[in-house]
Amino acid sequence: MSSDMQRRLAAELIGTFWLVFGGCGAAVFAAAFPELGIGFVGVSFAFGLAVLTMAYAVGHISGGHFNPAVTIGLWAAGRCANKHVLPYIVVQVIGAVLAAGMLWLIASGKPGWTPGGFASNGYGALSPGQYSLAASFVAELVLTFFFLFLVIIVGTTSKGAAIGFAGIPIGLALTLIHLISIPITNTSVNPARSTAPAIFAGGGHLTQLWLFWLAPIAGAALAGILARILYEPITSVETTVVEDRRPA
Repeated sequence: MSSDMQRRLAAELIGTFWLVFGGCGAAVFAAAFPELGIGFVGVSFAFGLAVLTMAYAVGHISGGHFNPAVTIGLWAAGRCANKHVLPYIVVQVIGAVLAAGMLWLIASGKPGWTPGGFASNGYGALSPGQYSLAASFVAELVLTFFFLFLVIIVGTTSKGAAIGFAGIPIGLALTLIHLISIPITNTSVNPARSTAPAIFAGGGHLTQLWLFWLAPIAGAALAGILARILYEPITSVETTVVEDRRPA
């Protein structure tokens, strides 16, 4: 494995770790903290800020995907090299699981703590608002579609992209997505983020995990295909939230 690939994978692992640790950590520790809980709004901003901060920290190394759906969407749009797709997804899931394990270790240090859903995603009885499978699938597909469309158009080197500033609208877009959909599915739009807490929560959260892979990936792929049709192809790849001028 080349040193460039090693750096890319390390950046994706660290970035995904921070996304899950920051976003799910806010949900586990602070969302309903007695009297000072940050609620849905606070958790939404936690996810958005996690992506924004890590985008500028390591996004220039790997492209700042931190999400299997982003990797697949960019690949479908012609913005991600074939050789990066599977390695990126593997380390994204590993980073997410490591973060969830760290959250579990910290949370279990509180006397009487019970994991509950552990910030997992769900539909039906496991949906915060008891939304159906169909409603949850549509929400995840549509929201991932628009998130990826924005990532591809704002965060790439295609003509008119706001290079260097794309992390801000992308972070705010993820915040908006959470403000919309936390009551529906607890918000996924990221299969790695969904997988990690479900492993620790177990039970129904694991059996429902398929939806939080299928719907985000489908939405991301559709966004990538549409972007490829609407916008001119580019020769450099791996650019998302911040500019990455290195060759694939």
